[in-house]
Amino acid sequence: MDPMLTTEKKPHVVCIPLPSQSHVKAMLKLAKLLHHKGLQITFVNTEFVHQLLLESGGPHSLDGSPGFHFETIPDGVPRSSKDSITTTRLLLLQSVETNLLAPFIDLVTKLPNPPTYIISDGFMSAFTIDAAQNLGIPVMMYWTFAACAIMGFYQINSLIEKGLAPLKDESYLTNGYLDTVIEWVPGMEDIRLKDFPMTWTTDANDKQLVFSKEAPQRSVKVPHHIFHTFDELETSTIKALSSIYSRVYTIGPLQLLLDQIPREKMQSESSSTHGYSLWKEEPECFQWLQSKEQNSVIYVNFGTTTEMSLNDVRELGWGLANSNHYFLWIIRSNLVEGESAVLPPEFEEHINKRGFIASWCSQEKVLNHPSVGGFLTHCGWGSTIESLSAGVPMICWPFAWDQKTNRRSICKDWGVGVEMGNEVKRDEVSRLVQELMGERGHIMRNKAKEWKEKARVATSPNGSSSLNVDNIVKEIMIHC
Repeated sequence: MDPMLTTEKKPHVVCIPLPSQSHVKAMLKLAKLLHHKGLQITFVNTEFVHQLLLESGGPHSLDGSPGFHFETIPDGVPRSSKDSITTTRLLLLQSVETNLLAPFIDLVTKLPNPPTYIISDGFMSAFTIDAAQNLGIPVMMYWTFAACAIMGFYQINSLIEKGLAPLKDESYLTNGYLDTVIEWVPGMEDIRLKDFPMTWTTDANDKQLVFSKEAPQRSVKVPHHIFHTFDELETSTIKALSSIYSRVYTIGPLQLLLDQIPREKMQSESSSTHGYSLWKEEPECFQWLQSKEQNSVIYVNFGTTTEMSLNDVRELGWGLANSNHYFLWIIRSNLVEGESAVLPPEFEEHINKRGFIASWCSQEKVLNHPSVGGFLTHCGWGSTIESLSAGVPMICWPFAWDQKTNRRSICKDWGVGVEMGNEVKRDEVSRLVQELMGERGHIMRNKAKEWKEKARVATSPNGSSSLNVDNIVKEIMIHC
């Protein structure tokens, strides 16, 4: 047990993530770290996510360990194989607001050891703030996004008040309006409208727009907020958020903190034998990577929720092939809405020469492999902070939500990436891959290595992220 925990009674924390891959992964990492510090953990997934984790990790992967247990609640979302990812996401957002409060309260009430604290995903605040008040348990919000994204979400309300959103009509999507530069966002000056983490729609009642707007505003009443970033990466934005939220803790990158725990100790106290993936990982790509030279492979992965057209997939494929660089490309079974991502037969020759295609992989392990020299990414925050931690530069092709804000920071603020246009064109893909793997990429790779070192410093024993984790434990202990 961590030496700071000297009382006999262990504090008990209930952790509940948004039921989505990156949110579950980030919450699990925090939970494992807090468990290592001596806290008792109850980790609450939806039944659907729990089942995905079991299918990915094996039937005993979530058996838990002393002081770390998994529980489930139903999400109330009807699912069909015909539903698109977007349809399922909208149903899930509605369910978060209407279906989860009662089963969550019922679960927590029945736990044999009364919880000391609730750590809630910030986007679960639609019911966890009310649940905490009902149960008489303090709650802190954990934002698994970058600080810049949370500031972007927070400012959606101001965009609406100033008449900048929603759009007047759909022509605003293509007439250059979204390139308008905004000067008044604290810590994020010169941000373009298209960089905000929001759905640009003409409908003021759009579910994703309203959900995105309300969560950070609602959470102002919660005194403690955790961010999966580190101080030096987003100094001005974190300072600005500290004037909005009472107490801010930056704790990233979490994997670098977990890496400091001796392997045998982590195994003995591990919360599960499972990693963090809702998808079955394929290890075969590592043998292929092992045969490639240092910094010679471009890694391509658009996360778990990006949807592409079949034409986009084919243009991307030919762009990779024509770049004449090695590529490791992750193609999920549901990447193309309503059909398989079938590549033309003539593309097989290029795969055999220079490519490797898998349906899923251990991304952090891939990014840290010496042969990987660049990352073509959707800019999800999990992927972004993993790439920064590995010192790998990026080509940015965001799909939705915070990914657009992360793109701005990657390219403009941190100098470790280049933008790709919304429409996938093989010539642009080829040019950007050659650029990233060439001389300009060398400059960005050096910059990425600088951020890697700063991340290491932040997570060192006396670094800002390490100290903030200790401060979270101390805050929880006060209520024990």
